[in-house]
Amino acid sequence: MPKSSLIFVCRECGGESIRWSGQCPHCRAWNTLEEFNAPSAGRERRRTAETARVGPGVLPITELELDGAPRLPLQWMELNRVLGGGVVPGSVILLGGEPGVGKSTLLMHLAAQAARAGGRVLYVSGEESPQQVGLRARRLAVAESGLLMLAETDLDEILAAVEREAPALTIVDSIQTVMDAAVESAPGSVSQVREGAARLMRLAKQTAVPIFLVGHVTKEGAIAGPRVLEHMVDTVLYLEGERGQEFRILRATKNRFGSTEEIGIFTMTAQGMEEVSDPSAALIGDLRAVPGTAVLAAMEGSRPLLVELQSLVSRAAGAIPRRVANGIDLNRLLMVAAVLDKRAQLPLASYDIYVNVAGGVRVSEPAADLGLALSLAGNLRDQALPADTVVVGELGLAGEVRRVARLDRRLQEAVRRGLRRAIVPAGAGVRQEGMEVVEVRDLKEAIGLVFPDQAGLGHSLPSPAGEPSKTWR
Repeated sequence: MPKSSLIFVCRECGGESIRWSGQCPHCRAWNTLEEFNAPSAGRERRRTAETARVGPGVLPITELELDGAPRLPLQWMELNRVLGGGVVPGSVILLGGEPGVGKSTLLMHLAAQAARAGGRVLYVSGEESPQQVGLRARRLAVAESGLLMLAETDLDEILAAVEREAPALTIVDSIQTVMDAAVESAPGSVSQVREGAARLMRLAKQTAVPIFLVGHVTKEGAIAGPRVLEHMVDTVLYLEGERGQEFRILRATKNRFGSTEEIGIFTMTAQGMEEVSDPSAALIGDLRAVPGTAVLAAMEGSRPLLVELQSLVSRAAGAIPRRVANGIDLNRLLMVAAVLDKRAQLPLASYDIYVNVAGGVRVSEPAADLGLALSLAGNLRDQALPADTVVVGELGLAGEVRRVARLDRRLQEAVRRGLRRAIVPAGAGVRQEGMEVVEVRDLKEAIGLVFPDQAGLGHSLPSPAGEPSKTWR
């Protein structure tokens, strides 16, 4: 057999080059080219034969059978939500996350749920022995007769087992341990990861068996291996969370069969992982009126989610004040702080600012701007928002409060969790039974309404011209 030819592949964009250079000629990224042994001619002929067996050929789109392959629903609704309603037959799903975050635990629960639904599941482990996987299944109380175990790293053996057993679902933990004997490189290299994922993807399309792949992550948080790996699969999931935190967030960054805006929230317990059926109740907990705390109503896909935002404003110890943000975008924090300084005359330039979203949730939508601004203003003057108040609104650079989408859904969720007051943008025209809705036009009006006591600040926040002054009840 002739030897494979050597090329260089960019791990960021997947572009190929015949020689190594410090900068990728395709995406201009530095130090991203890695060696890749291109398959030989014989291997290319075998790959062509595998591809030829994938489907019946060319068909009009109107003649495709769409009802013959229903999704595989899972017991946990949080998983179904992130996947878009269940597992699609023949799909390839890549799951990444930090070491120890719970990837294998989550997939073990998923495999047991699929086995209880009546199908057989093949769990391929390249990092653990069958005894280790069996002990974890027993500890999690998910051992099922339909859960098949295979400890193997040889790609040909894995493909043969999938074709022989014809499972309803296959899990490969992890793709970095899979080795193709025809590729002359070590497991985990660009060559092995790329070729292994390609052959598994072709098998999934050929047999309609969905395959879950576990991917290691780099120290930057990206999935290890070539970036083309994420382009090849149908869905890319990230399991986020810290070891010391209770919650785990499952987020889709790519999904050909559903929305990428949905998240699933789970909690890690001594018995394994459990889904959180009411995320808002778990995230806001027992609310108290504390300076710097505000409740936000965010939208994650089609679901409203109440989160608790906390801020701390303290006088800067050095010449350059610090800005630290966990759970929100740092650039968004800098913009809101600048608007508070310029439009509301709050002297934040000489203060350190620390912001955190409780529970490890990340809020990226602009609807959190007004809540963040009121949280910083309240902490600066040591005044607290009422504990039963929710804040929704986007801030403009002129200090105006802009309307946000699906405000009615947000307020319904707030009422369901026992909140009775809402600060929203003016002109929204939303009324919610059981809730006092207060509309504000700009940031100064909102601050003067919620924090009317301006003692010691050296300035006042009057009501807009022609408008009667308001007091918070």
